[in-house]
Amino acid sequence: MTGLYGRDAAHKAADSLRARIGSISPTIGITLGSGLGGLADEIEEPVRIPFADVPGFPAATVKGHAGALIAGKLSGRDVIALAGRFHMYEGHSVQLAAFPVRVMHALGARFYIVSNAAGGIRRGLSAGDLMVIEDHINLTGQNPLTGDLEEGDERFPDMTDPYDAELRALVKSCAAKSNVDVKEGIYAWLTGPSFETRAEIRMLERLGADAVGMSTVPEVIVARAMGMRVAGVSCIANTASGIGDKPVLHADVLEVTARAATRFQTLVKELVGSIPAE
Repeated sequence: MTGLYGRDAAHKAADSLRARIGSISPTIGITLGSGLGGLADEIEEPVRIPFADVPGFPAATVKGHAGALIAGKLSGRDVIALAGRFHMYEGHSVQLAAFPVRVMHALGARFYIVSNAAGGIRRGLSAGDLMVIEDHINLTGQNPLTGDLEEGDERFPDMTDPYDAELRALVKSCAAKSNVDVKEGIYAWLTGPSFETRAEIRMLERLGADAVGMSTVPEVIVARAMGMRVAGVSCIANTASGIGDKPVLHADVLEVTARAATRFQTLVKELVGSIPAE
């Protein structure tokens, strides 16, 4: 028996999408975080489908998330991209937060590029920096694999290196080739929707987190359980509470990610074109 947002539901959604995307056969899936959805406009021959038209997807509710799935070509490769995502703070389950990755996999994607906006914790990270995600810390007590084992999933996926070491090296190589400066660090996942307190940021810093956000980790866990190779990039949208001297506001997050969007798009386009064909 599979869950509400498991393999069977993903294949049902994928079958519905194939009828609309035609000959596009994506091998790379991309999720575009808050304020980073402009990359969707770079996709050639796009087929754009609102989330609400995808079986199992609710409509997007968060400002800065367009709430659409776009299939087409990027850097000569067939891709499927999500302009937005689902978060637990919207009242969604952790399984739904990860469900779009299952749909991407059902469509043929074996590489997953995930992005997000995050608060910078490590001293030396500034608003607008791009951080290659080296590893993550799950502090929510939630895991999208809880429940019946889905067909095709690994019951106990190895999370020693959830963000593929070869892809991380490739991201840094693409950044150097494109003259895009990147940092590297560890991402901590909390559910939100409130931003963190000063005390929580001090705790996260002592735990070894370099940045903090409200997404990404459920998607990566499911991607790894299905054998997908993952690369992640955070846009440091603000210095977290207690690190900087300004209140943390969502409007500021969107403003900073908009300024960083050109560099992010340049990096991801170079990465997509450099990922080896299977």
